[in-house]
Parts: sequence; structure tokens; C-alpha cells
Amino acid sequence: MTDLVAEKLKLLPDSPGVYIMKDARGKIIYVGKAIVLKNRVRQYFQSSRNQAPKVRAMVSHVADFETIMTANEVESLILEANLIKKHRPRYNIRLKDDKSYPYVKVTVQEEYPRVFITRRVLRDGARYFGPLYECDGAAGQLEAPEAPFFPLRTCRTMPDRTCLEFHIKRCLAPCVGKVTVEDYRAMIRAVLLFLEGRTDDVERELEHRMTLAAEAYHFETAARLRDQLSAVRKAAERQNIVTGAGDQDAIGMARSAAGVCVQIFFIRGGKMIGREHFLLRGSEEESDVDILRAFLEQYYNQATFVPREVLLPCAIDTAGQGDHRTLACTEEGRGKGRSPHTAARHKARYRRDGDGERREIPRGRGDAPQPRR
Repeated sequence: MTDLVAEKLKLLPDSPGVYIMKDARGKIIYVGKAIVLKNRVRQYFQSSRNQAPKVRAMVSHVADFETIMTANEVESLILEANLIKKHRPRYNIRLKDDKSYPYVKVTVQEEYPRVFITRRVLRDGARYFGPLYECDGAAGQLEAPEAPFFPLRTCRTMPDRTCLEFHIKRCLAPCVGKVTVEDYRAMIRAVLLFLEGRTDDVERELEHRMTLAAEAYHFETAARLRDQLSAVRKAAERQNIVTGAGDQDAIGMARSAAGVCVQIFFIRGGKMIGREHFLLRGSEEESDVDILRAFLEQYYNQATFVPREVLLPCAIDTAGQGDHRTLACTEEGRGKGRSPHTAARHKARYRRDGDGERREIPRGRGDAPQPRR
């Protein structure tokens, strides 16, 4: 321990915040968070008898450190995740491919909304779905050029005449009044439900609107709704894994000599709509619990939607780490040495209640689908 570090240890505050470890060259090698900075940072420079080899190696390179105080634990969690992504410290567990992922953007703030792919998430009143890792699931099917489920406008500015998209039946030409605002908005509601994975709700709404159009002798509108309904049903047939448990993310973890892989299965409205895997760096000597905690913090910091339940392969007690929530699971689901799919089946279950806390619920108990927003 350097004299500078010893002097700074005496000045640590009794408040939540983030600490930044630096080596002799001033390079950031580790970023962490704490409920009480004074207690957490001092632990690193006490007896190393019970410290993991990775922690001892990190401390041996620390020549200086900085602290940033925050108003509460939530702010420290967000700040830690942002600093890890920015500086990519050597001794932090981090996603191997934490680049900027694409999102599906629905410009609901516009009179005639558009749907397109973007890599920038702004606070502009639009709805974002993602991040997307593979062009599959509902978002991929919506974007497929051969399957125009919903003929929405794609132009940035509304022209004063119809374009080719209208003539090939990929747009309803709201620019020249070929569709009313009410009908267009109804189609946008169906798009939002479709992107949320709620194909059953989409089918019911489209079928109802088709029936009303046919009864009013608007056969062209009814035919268009019929084609949309048929396309949505075909998409739903691909989502053949059904749990009946509402919105969930099922997370599995596998580790070997090659490294650590975490896989997520996305379940929306009781149907599995997609999956994605992540390779983690800096996790070779960490425990399963530490790896999973670091992954959850980084992944859900950038996710636009957090489901009511997240199924975990092992129990996580986050007490003392900036989060008072306790996540529990059975011992059989530790997941070490299992494939991600097998580990995800042996799962912990927890839910968010109205007060924001997450509590364990018994196995075999499901929830009805809940509104996403």
C-alpha cells in the first residue's frame, strides 16, 4: 500500500458511492460500488488471507484510488455500470460484446408513427424495444422485407403525393389521406402488442376489427386485416414454447476452461420469443454468484424492459453491495458445468411487488400476463 492510498483511506466518507482503483500509470483497473464507501474500500487493504487470488492481484497494483459520492444506492449502481462500460477496467467482469446494440423505435409521439431500427435511445417520447441481439423474434419478423405485416409509413417527412411503397402495398399513404388517423393508430397499437410478444392480443384485436369492417361492407379493409391476421398467426406458430407464466427472462450460466457463457431466454406472455448468449471477460476466478450479479447489473442497465420475473441458476444475496434485495433458488439449480439451456430450467424465481421489492415465489406458481408499461 502506497502512502497516498494510506492517507486517502483516512478520509473516506460514510456514504454510498463508487470507488475507482488506479495503477501506477493512472490507468483505471477496477470500478466498484458501495453502500458505505469507508467500510468497503478499507476491506481491500486489510488482511489478504481470505481474499480471492484475483482480488489480491488487483490490490497489489493499486497505487491510487478515487471516490464519487452519490445520493443513494441506485445512483451508485447506474454510475458503476456506466464507468465499467466506458473504461473497461482489467479486473471487472464485463460483457465481451458490450457495443451499442440496435433497438426498434416506434415514434408514438407523431401523428402517423413510424417503426424503424436505431442504435440511439433518446428521451423523445417514442417507444423503444430492445436491445436486439439477433434479427429474430417479433422484431425481426416485423422488419422482414418479404413479410410486411403492418403497412406503415417509412418516410421521415410526409410527401404530398403517393410513393412506390403505397403502390406495392407496403404503406397506406397517410400523406394523402388514404387512411384515417384512427385506423392508423389502431394499427400502431397492434404493432406495439406484436413487439411485446403478445400475439394473442394482436389476433383478438385484428379479428374484431376485421369483423366490424366486413359488417360495414368495407371489404377492402377487411381483406387487409385478414392478411395481417394470417401473418401474425404464422409468426406465433414459431413461438411454440409456452410456459403460461407471464413475462420472464430465464438466465442460465455455463463455465469451462474456455470461459463463462451466460444465456437469456426471453419469455413474453408465456411464450419464448427469442434468446441470446453473452461471453464474459475477467470472470475466470470469480464465483458463480459474483459473475451473475455483475452480468445482471450491466445487462439490465441498458435493457428497455425488465420483466416481472427473472429466473436465475443460483441464489444471489446482494446485501452490502448496493442492493437490499435477496434472490433465492434451489441448490440443484446452481448451473455450474451445465449447458445454458439445462441451467435455465433449474431456476430461481422472484418477482417485483408494488413496493419495488423482489420476493421469492413458490415453484410452479405462475402469473397472468401483465401490462408491460
